[in-house]
Amino acid sequence: MTRPVPAIVILGNGSLATARGIQQLYPGAQIHGLAERVDGADRVYREFGTTLRELYQQDTPIIALCAAGIVIRTLAPLLLEKGAEPPVLAVAEDGSAVVPLLGGLGGVNVMAREIAAALDVSAAITTSGELRFGTCLLNPPSGYALGDLELGKRFVSDLLAGETVRIEGAAPWLAQAQLPENEQARLTVHVGHGERTPADHELLIYPRNVVVAVNAGVANVPKAVREALHQAKVALQSLACLLAADTEMASPTLREAALELGVPLRFASADGDLSELARNAVGQSVSLLGNDTIAIAIAEQPLDPSQIGRPRGRLAVIGLGPGAAELMVPAVKAELARANDVLGYETYVRMAGPFRADQVLHCTDNREEMQRARHAFELAAQGRSVVVVSSGDPGVFAMAAAVLEALHESTDANWHAVDLEILPGVSASLATAAQAGAPLGHDFCVMSLSDNLKPWSIIEKRLDLAAKADLALAFYNPISRSRPWQLGRALEIVAQHRLPQTPVVLGRDIGRPGQTLRVTTLGQLTPDQVDMRTMVLVGSSTTCAFPRSEGGEWVYTPRWYGSKP
Repeated sequence: MTRPVPAIVILGNGSLATARGIQQLYPGAQIHGLAERVDGADRVYREFGTTLRELYQQDTPIIALCAAGIVIRTLAPLLLEKGAEPPVLAVAEDGSAVVPLLGGLGGVNVMAREIAAALDVSAAITTSGELRFGTCLLNPPSGYALGDLELGKRFVSDLLAGETVRIEGAAPWLAQAQLPENEQARLTVHVGHGERTPADHELLIYPRNVVVAVNAGVANVPKAVREALHQAKVALQSLACLLAADTEMASPTLREAALELGVPLRFASADGDLSELARNAVGQSVSLLGNDTIAIAIAEQPLDPSQIGRPRGRLAVIGLGPGAAELMVPAVKAELARANDVLGYETYVRMAGPFRADQVLHCTDNREEMQRARHAFELAAQGRSVVVVSSGDPGVFAMAAAVLEALHESTDANWHAVDLEILPGVSASLATAAQAGAPLGHDFCVMSLSDNLKPWSIIEKRLDLAAKADLALAFYNPISRSRPWQLGRALEIVAQHRLPQTPVVLGRDIGRPGQTLRVTTLGQLTPDQVDMRTMVLVGSSTTCAFPRSEGGEWVYTPRWYGSKP
């Protein structure tokens, strides 16, 4: 059972050596460095506050190498509920101080001691219980769950006031703690999976050693699971995961039930009844309780759900946006962080990095879309978390259509059981338009001038109709070495319906290093001003251009049409 991988956030090169030392403690941890101030970071960010808040909201442990006050002020608006926060630590740039700030119930003091030991300093632990007893009773280790936080606070308060305690059940992590133990004590730490009524003098800790195998056809699965556990006198807090036959992998009922119960949902091959399913999945000595629709398996030790069966595979088709990290939507960043496998055209995959050592990259040629889509489903059907990368938006001349086409053509039930999601990105046309102003501010048409996947006759017909309809136009794939003449022909068609002074925006590599933006007119535009990496935006009859104060021009297409409102 593993803890979430932390993010190490630094502001300057002076912190890099300390950050690299801390990184050795946490395999997979990445160093996030401020753009233009840090060389050699694993990830680059531009806004410290935005980055820290995104990581916090994703429940990512944060190790910030900066002043504690900066971190506190940044996260203060998000501090809503104690007990529902990831660990957050501030570490001095030179490693001379380690200060746990947030996440006392999420293991922040454990991390602080680990980091301090590696840096050969003392952690600034201020939690009274930890200082007195050498452990946080309200933060049991992975595989165990605290019964009641509020009763737990009162329990620790009584201990700090001088009472003694006795331990019932197996609590090996407390063996090295400095607890004032007494077999006759009123206060009791009780560890076990049995259902108990909370009492003021008891701290209830539940081992997560229970698996419930369930049939999706059960009416109200969460209620049925709770009732079955209650009848078996098993505490709900000891539930480690729900388990179902892999034939029910696409069941929304089971997904919703797992979410409501707050546990993972796992699947295994259905070779027998539910009891056999539970026994095979747990893989150790179990006690089996239940009936034909629900089977409860109780193991001797806490269980790691990741070792039980397999999860439902996930396939996300993502859009990176135009290339700049700050233009990538947070949902895409989170998807990349959770992925086991990343597939795509090599240029785009490299743009999505850097990646952890455990993430597998599958880079292919840009023309291998259908093979890539099928490979993605094969991986996801194994229970892996897979990402297919596109630049811009995945639904705009990119991989989303290929992935859906591959699924549409497939009769493989395992492919159709995959959790498929399309995550949007900022398209090249929208990114270029934003740089120029608002040339696509009214109705517009987006077209690819590549005839690799459609005949040129269709392109000409659509160009003529879109230009005749007086739509602003956005051209993808405008020209290449193998298609040197087609942009010229496209401009001839548009010129039949537009005046020579119609504004045209040329955006090359917008959102990437070396980006350029130029405003010209339809009459002045020639194909030699454009290459494959240029986005061409042609205005409508109402599109306007006027000078910017800092140089260049603003371009916009007004919202009104024909005459001002």
